[in-house]
Amino acid sequence: MTFEVDTKDCTALADTELADMADIVADGPAGFDIGLLSKQAEAWVLITQVRDGGKLVGFSFCTLERIGGTPCLLWGLASVKRNAKRDQVLKALAADQFRRAVLAFPDEDVLVGTRFVDPGAFAAFKGLEDVCPRPGHKPSGEERAWSRRLAKRFGAEGRIDDRTFVVTGDGSAAGVFDFASAKPETVPEDVAALFAPLDTDRRDVLIAFGWGMAEDLAERYGS
Repeated sequence: MTFEVDTKDCTALADTELADMADIVADGPAGFDIGLLSKQAEAWVLITQVRDGGKLVGFSFCTLERIGGTPCLLWGLASVKRNAKRDQVLKALAADQFRRAVLAFPDEDVLVGTRFVDPGAFAAFKGLEDVCPRPGHKPSGEERAWSRRLAKRFGAEGRIDDRTFVVTGDGSAAGVFDFASAKPETVPEDVAALFAPLDTDRRDVLIAFGWGMAEDLAERYGS
């Protein structure tokens, strides 16, 4: 299945593109609106958009940067249209950004971090290793430290439980990776349980990350 995928600087975003994004997320559970989208365009470096037949079906703000010297691909606000092609759209969205990570950080492992509110969104981490949090795993001291570093990077310093990776919300919508499985009943119960502590009214989120290994990224996304 072929989609039109484009990644560019956020500074090049047009108002009409923001309006198209707002149409996708209208009335969605993440609480996005045009005002929040505009702020993301100022806070992030890159925007990836996926179109099907010329119509926007998915997008993701992101940045490639180093945190403490570690190469990182950070996903900000993102959303995939709830249609029958959502899994393929998600795959196309992630693949384009992984390709850019290979170019930016050749021969290096890359940490991929974001915020979730739906267990189905863990599908975005397919192919990554040492994903945290994950069922049955007790985070190490370094993994807990990474949760705090990411919370700080996402503007939530001091509001994360570094054992559950849950960030206490302040009532306002956060720039999460908004994706819902077409078959939520197939999401493992132990994965869904990671989200049980979230207070949706308070806008809690789950910070999560995984590692793209250099050899695997180069093999799958290198030119």
